[in-house]
Amino acid sequence: MLGQILRVANRRYSSKVVPMSAAKLQELAMKETCILVNDRDESVGKASKRDCHLVDPAGNIQLHRAFSVFLFNSAGDMLLQRRSIDKITFPDCYTNACCSHPLYDIEGEREEMNALGIRRAAQRRLNYELGIPLAQARPENFHYLTRIHYADRGDGTWGEHEIDYILFLQKDVDLKPNDTEVSEVRYVSRKQLDTTMTTLNAPLTPWFRLILQHRLRLWWDNLHQLKKYENHVEIERF
Repeated sequence: MLGQILRVANRRYSSKVVPMSAAKLQELAMKETCILVNDRDESVGKASKRDCHLVDPAGNIQLHRAFSVFLFNSAGDMLLQRRSIDKITFPDCYTNACCSHPLYDIEGEREEMNALGIRRAAQRRLNYELGIPLAQARPENFHYLTRIHYADRGDGTWGEHEIDYILFLQKDVDLKPNDTEVSEVRYVSRKQLDTTMTTLNAPLTPWFRLILQHRLRLWWDNLHQLKKYENHVEIERF
């Protein structure tokens, strides 16, 4: 869907390719189908990305499955991205390397065993958002840590209510950010984290803010022994 283009034929019936605007691509993305879940992370259906992020008049948002990738290079520095101003949800916010959703309409991303569907979705989105070659972020390369259930009403129109799978990836990768999704990327060292967070000139996404507050420093300090912090049974509630 996101790779679609508009073709406009001239009077000679030849055609030229007119790339879609960033705003149009974001609108198309809102038609993708997310996986609805209950509070035990059991699939209960599907809904469009738009419907999954709309805050209803009572302040409710449909609970759906998501993932957050934290990417580190071999030196242990973490990739930070700034979301494009064209994003419909939480535009122009800083966040972790990649945050998105497995899609219901991609059968392989509905696979729940060993979070394989989530890992496949993460591979797809890292390629789309950051241009990371598929071979550099294979499903088996991701370290699945835990799931986090959180909600945030955002601006009152668009919000989040997700069971968010936390994936870590430590690898040197090639980056070619997609400017319809990402306006800036930078690596931050563990030592620079607190200073960097206080000097950013844009807000953090709610999921990144929560993870930073509750878990990130602990996990980052233990990149060499992440298995010790795996929790695949309980869903952590923030």
